[in-house]
Amino acid sequence: MKRPLQITLLALSGAGVLHASLLTDLYLRYVKEGMRPLLIASGALLLALAAAEAWWGRQGDGGPGAHDPEGHGGEGGEGDDGHPAHHDHSGTPKVAWLLLLPALSLLFYAPPALGAFTASREAPKAIAQEDHFDPLPATSPLPMTLTDFTQRVQQDREQAIKGRTVQLTGFVTPARDGWYLTRLMLSCCAADAQSLRVRVHGVPAPPADQWVTLTGTWHPSGTLGTRSAEAALDARTVERIAKPTNGYTDALPLTAP
Repeated sequence: MKRPLQITLLALSGAGVLHASLLTDLYLRYVKEGMRPLLIASGALLLALAAAEAWWGRQGDGGPGAHDPEGHGGEGGEGDDGHPAHHDHSGTPKVAWLLLLPALSLLFYAPPALGAFTASREAPKAIAQEDHFDPLPATSPLPMTLTDFTQRVQQDREQAIKGRTVQLTGFVTPARDGWYLTRLMLSCCAADAQSLRVRVHGVPAPPADQWVTLTGTWHPSGTLGTRSAEAALDARTVERIAKPTNGYTDALPLTAP
Protein backbone atom coordinates (compact mmCIF):
# COMPACT_ATOMS: atom_id res chain seq x y z
CA MET A 1 0.00 0.00 0.00
CA LYS A 2 1.37 3.42 -0.96
CA ARG A 3 2.41 5.80 1.81
CA PRO A 4 -0.16 8.55 0.98
CA LEU A 5 -3.01 6.06 1.31
CA GLN A 6 -1.59 4.71 4.57
CA ILE A 7 -1.35 8.21 6.01
CA THR A 8 -4.88 9.07 4.85
CA LEU A 9 -6.36 5.92 6.39
CA LEU A 10 -4.59 6.48 9.71
CA ALA A 11 -5.64 10.13 9.86
CA LEU A 12 -9.28 9.50 8.91
CA SER A 13 -9.59 6.55 11.29
CA GLY A 14 -8.12 8.54 14.17
CA ALA A 15 -10.32 11.55 13.45
CA GLY A 16 -13.39 9.32 13.19
CA VAL A 17 -12.72 7.58 16.51
CA LEU A 18 -12.12 10.90 18.27
CA HIS A 19 -15.25 12.40 16.71
CA ALA A 20 -17.35 9.48 17.95
CA SER A 21 -15.85 9.26 21.43
CA LEU A 22 -14.58 12.74 22.36
CA LEU A 23 -16.74 15.25 20.49
CA THR A 24 -20.02 13.28 20.47
CA ASP A 25 -21.70 10.32 22.17
CA LEU A 26 -21.87 8.21 19.01
CA TYR A 27 -19.58 5.62 20.56
CA LEU A 28 -22.46 4.59 22.85
CA ARG A 29 -24.07 2.97 19.79
CA TYR A 30 -21.30 0.39 19.69
CA VAL A 31 -19.63 -0.02 23.10
CA LYS A 32 -20.27 0.51 26.79
CA GLU A 33 -19.64 3.91 28.36
CA GLY A 34 -16.57 2.63 30.23
CA MET A 35 -14.75 2.11 26.93
CA ARG A 36 -14.60 5.86 26.19
CA PRO A 37 -11.09 6.52 27.59
CA LEU A 38 -9.66 3.66 25.53
CA LEU A 39 -11.33 4.95 22.38
CA ILE A 40 -9.98 8.46 22.92
CA ALA A 41 -6.49 7.07 23.45
CA SER A 42 -6.80 4.92 20.31
CA GLY A 43 -7.92 7.87 18.19
CA ALA A 44 -5.04 10.02 19.43
CA LEU A 45 -2.58 7.22 18.74
CA LEU A 46 -3.84 6.79 15.17
CA LEU A 47 -3.41 10.52 14.49
CA ALA A 48 0.08 10.41 15.99
CA LEU A 49 1.00 7.48 13.76
CA ALA A 50 -0.30 9.34 10.71
CA ALA A 51 1.80 12.38 11.61
CA ALA A 52 4.88 10.24 12.23
CA GLU A 53 4.42 8.40 8.93
CA ALA A 54 4.10 11.71 7.06
CA TRP A 55 7.23 13.11 8.78
CA TRP A 56 9.37 10.05 8.10
CA GLY A 57 8.13 10.01 4.51
CA ARG A 58 9.38 13.55 4.00
CA GLN A 59 12.72 12.68 5.56
CA GLY A 60 13.13 9.79 3.13
CA ASP A 61 12.14 11.82 0.06
CA GLY A 62 15.19 14.06 -0.14
CA GLY A 63 15.31 14.10 -3.93
CA PRO A 64 16.83 11.82 -6.55
CA GLY A 65 20.18 11.58 -4.81
CA ALA A 66 18.61 10.38 -1.60
CA HIS A 67 17.96 6.98 -3.08
CA ASP A 68 20.64 6.85 -5.75
CA PRO A 69 23.61 8.95 -4.62
CA GLU A 70 25.93 7.53 -7.31
CA GLY A 71 23.47 8.03 -10.14
CA HIS A 72 23.12 4.26 -10.72
CA GLY A 73 19.86 2.55 -11.46
CA GLY A 74 18.27 5.55 -13.18
CA GLU A 75 15.57 5.24 -15.81
CA GLY A 76 16.91 3.02 -18.57
CA GLY A 77 20.25 2.56 -16.74
CA GLU A 78 21.94 -0.42 -15.22
CA GLY A 79 22.20 -1.67 -11.69
CA ASP A 80 25.38 -2.45 -9.77
CA ASP A 81 25.55 -5.95 -11.30
CA GLY A 82 25.51 -4.64 -14.84
CA HIS A 83 21.97 -5.80 -15.55
CA PRO A 84 19.18 -3.39 -16.51
CA ALA A 85 17.64 -1.78 -13.45
CA HIS A 86 14.11 -2.84 -12.49
CA HIS A 87 11.55 -0.26 -11.42
CA ASP A 88 8.39 -0.80 -9.42
CA HIS A 89 5.51 0.53 -11.49
CA SER A 90 2.84 -1.22 -9.43
CA GLY A 91 0.01 0.92 -8.12
CA THR A 92 -2.21 0.71 -5.05
CA PRO A 93 -4.70 -2.18 -5.37
CA LYS A 94 -8.15 -0.77 -6.06
CA VAL A 95 -9.65 -2.81 -3.22
CA ALA A 96 -7.44 -0.89 -0.76
CA TRP A 97 -9.46 2.24 -1.41
CA LEU A 98 -12.50 0.50 0.07
CA LEU A 99 -10.79 0.77 3.45
CA LEU A 100 -11.61 4.46 3.33
CA LEU A 101 -15.35 3.77 3.62
CA PRO A 102 -15.47 2.66 7.28
CA ALA A 103 -13.14 5.49 8.24
CA LEU A 104 -15.32 8.07 6.47
CA SER A 105 -18.50 6.59 7.96
CA LEU A 106 -17.36 7.48 11.49
CA LEU A 107 -17.09 11.11 10.41
CA PHE A 108 -20.07 11.56 8.12
CA TYR A 109 -22.52 8.67 8.53
CA ALA A 110 -22.47 6.70 11.74
CA PRO A 111 -24.46 3.43 11.55
CA PRO A 112 -27.61 3.51 13.68
CA ALA A 113 -27.79 2.03 17.16
CA LEU A 114 -28.92 -1.55 17.64
CA GLY A 115 -32.66 -1.98 17.92
CA ALA A 116 -35.61 -4.17 17.03
CA PHE A 117 -33.87 -5.93 14.13
CA THR A 118 -31.13 -7.20 16.44
CA ALA A 119 -33.46 -7.92 19.37
CA SER A 120 -35.77 -10.09 17.24
CA ARG A 121 -32.83 -12.29 16.27
CA GLU A 122 -31.06 -12.60 19.61
CA ALA A 123 -31.89 -15.24 22.21
CA PRO A 124 -33.35 -13.65 25.36
CA LYS A 125 -30.87 -13.06 28.16
CA ALA A 126 -31.10 -15.57 31.02
CA ILE A 127 -32.54 -14.00 34.17
CA ALA A 128 -30.56 -14.59 37.36
CA GLN A 129 -32.21 -16.67 40.08
CA GLU A 130 -33.20 -14.77 43.24
CA ASP A 131 -33.86 -16.54 46.56
CA HIS A 132 -35.23 -13.52 48.42
CA PHE A 133 -37.29 -10.49 47.45
CA ASP A 134 -37.72 -7.34 49.51
CA PRO A 135 -41.21 -5.85 49.89
CA LEU A 136 -42.24 -3.65 46.97
CA PRO A 137 -42.59 0.10 47.61
CA ALA A 138 -46.12 1.44 47.79
CA THR A 139 -45.48 3.80 44.85
CA SER A 140 -48.05 3.54 42.04
CA PRO A 141 -47.27 3.18 39.25
CA LEU A 142 -44.10 1.44 40.38
CA PRO A 143 -41.07 2.04 38.08
CA MET A 144 -39.29 -1.26 37.42
CA THR A 145 -36.61 -2.59 35.13
CA LEU A 146 -37.48 -5.43 32.78
CA THR A 147 -35.22 -7.72 34.81
CA ASP A 148 -36.96 -6.89 38.10
CA PHE A 149 -40.39 -7.33 36.56
CA THR A 150 -39.48 -10.71 35.05
CA GLN A 151 -37.92 -11.96 38.29
CA ARG A 152 -40.99 -10.94 40.29
CA VAL A 153 -43.32 -12.63 37.82
CA GLN A 154 -41.40 -15.90 37.58
CA GLN A 155 -39.62 -16.26 40.92
CA ASP A 156 -41.43 -14.37 43.70
CA ARG A 157 -43.65 -16.98 45.33
CA GLU A 158 -45.20 -14.28 47.51
CA GLN A 159 -46.76 -12.92 44.29
CA ALA A 160 -46.17 -9.33 45.39
CA ILE A 161 -46.49 -8.17 41.77
CA LYS A 162 -50.11 -9.38 41.52
CA GLY A 163 -52.47 -6.49 40.85
CA ARG A 164 -49.70 -3.87 41.09
CA THR A 165 -49.52 -1.13 38.48
CA VAL A 166 -45.98 -0.95 37.18
CA GLN A 167 -44.09 1.33 34.82
CA LEU A 168 -41.65 -0.17 32.30
CA THR A 169 -39.46 1.53 29.70
CA GLY A 170 -37.90 0.11 26.56
CA PHE A 171 -38.18 0.10 22.78
CA VAL A 172 -40.71 -1.59 20.51
CA THR A 173 -39.90 -4.92 18.89
CA PRO A 174 -42.66 -6.21 16.59
CA ALA A 175 -43.50 -9.91 16.56
CA ARG A 176 -45.79 -12.08 14.45
CA ASP A 177 -48.40 -12.33 17.21
CA GLY A 178 -48.01 -8.93 18.85
CA TRP A 179 -45.08 -6.91 20.13
CA TYR A 180 -42.50 -6.74 22.90
CA LEU A 181 -41.06 -4.05 25.11
CA THR A 182 -37.33 -4.63 24.81
CA ARG A 183 -33.98 -3.69 26.21
CA LEU A 184 -30.56 -4.61 24.80
CA MET A 185 -27.66 -5.15 27.17
CA LEU A 186 -23.95 -5.10 26.33
CA SER A 187 -21.18 -6.91 28.15
CA CYS A 188 -18.54 -5.06 26.15
CA CYS A 189 -19.69 -4.02 22.68
CA ALA A 190 -22.53 -4.35 20.21
CA ALA A 191 -21.27 -7.75 19.06
CA ASP A 192 -22.27 -9.40 22.39
CA ALA A 193 -25.69 -7.72 22.78
CA GLN A 194 -28.42 -9.71 24.54
CA SER A 195 -32.09 -8.85 24.74
CA LEU A 196 -34.63 -8.62 27.56
CA ARG A 197 -38.29 -8.70 26.49
CA VAL A 198 -41.72 -8.29 28.01
CA ARG A 199 -44.75 -9.15 25.88
CA VAL A 200 -47.30 -6.35 25.67
CA HIS A 201 -51.09 -6.82 25.53
CA GLY A 202 -53.96 -4.38 25.31
CA VAL A 203 -52.52 -1.59 23.15
CA PRO A 204 -51.48 -1.44 19.48
CA ALA A 205 -47.78 -1.47 18.73
CA PRO A 206 -46.05 1.87 18.10
CA PRO A 207 -43.48 1.91 15.27
CA ALA A 208 -40.52 -0.46 15.58
CA ASP A 209 -37.57 0.94 17.59
CA GLN A 210 -39.73 3.65 19.17
CA TRP A 211 -38.85 4.11 22.85
CA VAL A 212 -41.90 4.08 25.10
CA THR A 213 -42.87 4.05 28.76
CA LEU A 214 -45.77 1.72 29.58
CA THR A 215 -47.97 1.50 32.66
CA GLY A 216 -50.06 -1.57 33.36
CA THR A 217 -50.39 -4.80 35.32
CA TRP A 218 -49.10 -8.32 34.86
CA HIS A 219 -50.97 -10.22 32.17
CA PRO A 220 -52.14 -13.52 33.72
CA SER A 221 -50.46 -16.39 31.90
CA GLY A 222 -49.23 -19.45 33.78
CA THR A 223 -48.78 -19.59 37.54
CA LEU A 224 -47.49 -16.36 39.03
CA GLY A 225 -44.24 -16.85 40.94
CA THR A 226 -43.12 -19.85 38.86
CA ARG A 227 -41.29 -20.40 35.60
CA SER A 228 -44.62 -21.09 33.88
CA ALA A 229 -45.60 -17.42 34.26
CA GLU A 230 -44.96 -15.29 31.18
CA ALA A 231 -43.26 -11.93 31.49
CA ALA A 232 -46.17 -10.02 29.98
CA LEU A 233 -48.00 -6.76 30.63
CA ASP A 234 -51.60 -5.62 30.19
CA ALA A 235 -50.73 -2.07 29.19
CA ARG A 236 -53.04 0.82 30.04
CA THR A 237 -51.02 3.79 28.85
CA VAL A 238 -48.24 4.23 26.29
CA GLU A 239 -46.00 7.30 26.27
CA ARG A 240 -43.50 7.81 23.47
CA ILE A 241 -40.15 9.07 24.74
CA ALA A 242 -36.68 9.87 23.41
CA LYS A 243 -34.03 7.21 23.77
CA PRO A 244 -32.52 7.51 27.27
CA THR A 245 -28.79 7.97 27.74
CA ASN A 246 -28.51 4.50 29.29
CA GLY A 247 -30.17 2.76 26.36
CA TYR A 248 -27.90 -0.30 26.46
CA THR A 249 -28.55 -1.12 30.11
CA ASP A 250 -31.57 -2.48 31.92
CA ALA A 251 -31.83 0.39 34.36
CA LEU A 252 -34.46 2.94 35.26
CA PRO A 253 -34.12 5.45 32.41
CA LEU A 254 -31.97 8.54 32.70
CA THR A 255 -33.00 11.71 30.91
CA ALA A 256 -32.03 11.83 27.27
CA PRO A 257 -29.38 14.45 26.38
